Amino acid sequence: MLIVFLITLYSNSSQKTKNKIKSEAFLSPEIELGAGSVVNKFYFDVNFPRGHIALKSFNVEVIDEAGNHIPLQEIYIHHWVLIKYHKPKHNNGHHQVSLRRNSGLCQGNIQGQYFGLGSETGGTDLEIPDPFGIEVGNPKEIPDGYEEAWILNIHAIDTRGVEDKLGCIECKCNLYNVTKDENGYPLRPNYQGGLKCCYDNTQCKLKKGFEGPRRRFYLKYTVKWVDWDDYAMPLKIYVFDITDNVQMPYGYGSKEMSSNHDCRSEYDVEACNTAYKEGSDCIDVKKTYLPMESGGYVIYGVAHQHSGGIGSALYGQDGRIMCSSIPRYGEEGYVVGMSTCYPEPGSMKIMDGEILTFESNYSNTRGHTGVMGLFYLLVAEQLPHQHKKHSSRA
Repeated sequence: MLIVFLITLYSNSSQKTKNKIKSEAFLSPEIELGAGSVVNKFYFDVNFPRGHIALKSFNVEVIDEAGNHIPLQEIYIHHWVLIKYHKPKHNNGHHQVSLRRNSGLCQGNIQGQYFGLGSETGGTDLEIPDPFGIEVGNPKEIPDGYEEAWILNIHAIDTRGVEDKLGCIECKCNLYNVTKDENGYPLRPNYQGGLKCCYDNTQCKLKKGFEGPRRRFYLKYTVKWVDWDDYAMPLKIYVFDITDNVQMPYGYGSKEMSSNHDCRSEYDVEACNTAYKEGSDCIDVKKTYLPMESGGYVIYGVAHQHSGGIGSALYGQDGRIMCSSIPRYGEEGYVVGMSTCYPEPGSMKIMDGEILTFESNYSNTRGHTGVMGLFYLLVAEQLPHQHKKHSSRA
């Protein structure tokens, strides 16, 4: 009887939601790149659905001026992120904005996005099942005199004619002829590659004699949503970072943990020594442990990895696999998609105070610089029957 009751609730909520679904495609500001050049810009107050809504889907494509798809082999999307913020209604000064972070554990701004992926964008699904949705535009959460807006960050590398494509997308410093970061500070001696070497307006080394025209492109993002109502179930967004070095002074399984999360976003993978690993697969395994103050039900999960990645997994404290995500490769060794997790709602629960284990695996038959290991998780604090019961008591 309970199963029938739950199915009925999901069915009713789904039908009501599907009748109201809306969809619209938006374009980023125009971006211009020359062969081998880099753009890493933040665009404030980009176009986005307004009002109190539940986000259901977010898909991205790179297009040219005529609306044609631009292949990843020409313009490599290192990453894009969409960040929510509040701004004064009658003041355009960016210095007064208030960023609204997701529920993730990292305390820096880099992992605070609501949406974000990289080269795998075109081949990775994000379709939130009914009746769940990411709530935005709640007037109760917006201070008086402010309004909700969105920041779009796009980091792209034009790889036409470059001497070493893989080296360029891994941001190897020698290919960019960079010895200082974007703020003018010298790079540390052992920094071989990463975000500090391929910042905005840098140039990757081209093949001798290559000349290519500058080109303009846009990030096209298609959003699906429904108006918020009593049937919508809110989701919390968690973005986990494998470089999070949260301390566990009393050992695994203890709740006595540091609340400070130092998330560095990127790390290097050293090439394995085949002389000592004969017969092995040469896999670099990196793990971190994540204390969850409050839990909930996993609705969706996906990882983010760069070229060389062979998969990530998230484990519960008892060792159960909560979600695994595997990259799919296309031409020239680019990651063009990531597998996703859609557990049956209610079947995968994170307990309050549970310590999750996050694992990111890369092939290290060769070394890699500036790789990432992120995990994007959508969690519901309640299920529809719990929400209905709570609402009836209120």
